[in-house]
Amino acid sequence: MTFEGLDVRSAREFNELWLPAWSGNRPERLASFYTEDAFYADPDNWPGVRGRRALLEYFTKLLARFPDWTWTHRGSQPMKDGFLNGWHASIPIRGTVVELDGVASVQLRNGLIYRHVVYFDRSPLLAAAPARPRALRHAFFRREAR
Repeated sequence: MTFEGLDVRSAREFNELWLPAWSGNRPERLASFYTEDAFYADPDNWPGVRGRRALLEYFTKLLARFPDWTWTHRGSQPMKDGFLNGWHASIPIRGTVVELDGVASVQLRNGLIYRHVVYFDRSPLLAAAPARPRALRHAFFRREAR
């Protein structure tokens, strides 16, 4: 049996380059870490988007909405083609900072992400969201980030 995932050190090194691209509203930089046929999903973008062009569109709106958030690598576990990534995000919203922890499966092909699925409890984000109709609050990212 052959294992072709990233070891903990390699995953940490990848995160040192990749996670900063999530901050500072640079969607093109972030999208450059993904393959042309990449799949991405998160709790507010389910069932996800496929393809770098669709990813760039999503990231452009998402990063514009949260230009000052910061992401921290909390640890990794190897998995086929990549790693399971533990992360922490600090997200400034309306004069407060929402702190979130989550996990993501990150799979790579030739050094680029081809599949990225993010899991976290979005309740703190919804609680901090600006007052709006219930249907829009439920899809806090989705409606504004697409």
